[in-house]
Amino acid sequence: MWFTGQVLVFGLAAGFQAHAETLTLQQIIGLLESHSPALATARAQQESAQAALITAGAYPNPELEVGGGSSTGIGPGALSGSNEQIALAQPLDLPYIREARRKVAEAGISSADEARHYVWLTVLSQVRLAFFDILRRQAELQVNIENELLLSQIRDKIRLKVEVGEAPRYEQVKSEAEALNALKLRQSAETRVQDAKSALRQILGSALPYDYEAEGDLPPPEVLPALETLRGEVLDKQPGLRQFRANVEKAQAKIRFEKDLRYPQPTLKAGAQRDPGLEQWQLNLVLPLPIWNQRQGPIAEATAELKQAEAQLSQQEFAIIRELENAYNRYRIAHQQVETFDAGLLAQAESALKVAEAAYRLGQRGIIDYLDAQRTYRSVRNDYLGARFDRQAALIDIQRLRATDLERL
Repeated sequence: MWFTGQVLVFGLAAGFQAHAETLTLQQIIGLLESHSPALATARAQQESAQAALITAGAYPNPELEVGGGSSTGIGPGALSGSNEQIALAQPLDLPYIREARRKVAEAGISSADEARHYVWLTVLSQVRLAFFDILRRQAELQVNIENELLLSQIRDKIRLKVEVGEAPRYEQVKSEAEALNALKLRQSAETRVQDAKSALRQILGSALPYDYEAEGDLPPPEVLPALETLRGEVLDKQPGLRQFRANVEKAQAKIRFEKDLRYPQPTLKAGAQRDPGLEQWQLNLVLPLPIWNQRQGPIAEATAELKQAEAQLSQQEFAIIRELENAYNRYRIAHQQVETFDAGLLAQAESALKVAEAAYRLGQRGIIDYLDAQRTYRSVRNDYLGARFDRQAALIDIQRLRATDLERL
């Protein structure tokens, strides 16, 4: 098949080296976990969320107060000397406060987990799309190399015919122009191959060698469920939506936490004091009075955050469904185009080229007709490659939205 990633070693392909490393899609995907900056950022966010849960479960530290000084007796019989004090204060972490704080942290973990899932699917889709684009560009380069070789041969043959007087001069001019155009097209195709490789290298950085070849082929098409079925599946499984739902749960938990903080959190204090001729032991309970500050501000802030999270969730749902519908329609249109090519259009273009070539060799048609047929055949082949890539690109988007590759994590 034309859409292959085999190493292309042609004499005219000066930009390609014979010993370039060959990489498959699975090899490149294997580099993602350890070399993707986006995944590294998502992992760090997960670790931060886990640390927040540890913080939420930690008990407040006690406070130790130690002091001393001197006492001077006043009045008859009063004693003078040194005094000492020691006190230990323990803020009491009430169970309902701890539970509310824990729920906020757990919702943060869920959000971070779904965020990492979403990043993984996004990066995986980017890698697949970039890899298949390399395959497409390599296949287009092969088409242009073959076209340049053919037109160079035609130019040389016509040049000989003109020299011996068997062909008019304008045919040589035409063939020279077509050969130069084929050279330009081949050079442009080489540039597109390098650009496609650079796009993949941008995702993985130094993990990819500078000079490599992509090896593989596009997977076969899939039979997709009905669009309505896909909508329900995406709304249920899409990590991007689940992340926003976790954000809503986190905002709700934060409101409950801020409301619970309105109730006084006592501090238990125990201490001893020694004065000349006197020892005292005390057990105190310190209870703050929520008179001036009843946490109206933090509660209002948490409520506003909840409204914002709910609005973002609603907006994201509409955006995801629109993206799904767009990808579904692109897949359907591209699939119809590929089927049209496979049903005979590609073979018809090749057959027309062979007829034009035979007619030219027999002198029944001129060089212009033959070159036009050659140009049409090349255009049809490139359109076929483009339709197959467009179908696969749409399928990649649908797979990302359906979250069909989370098992790779």
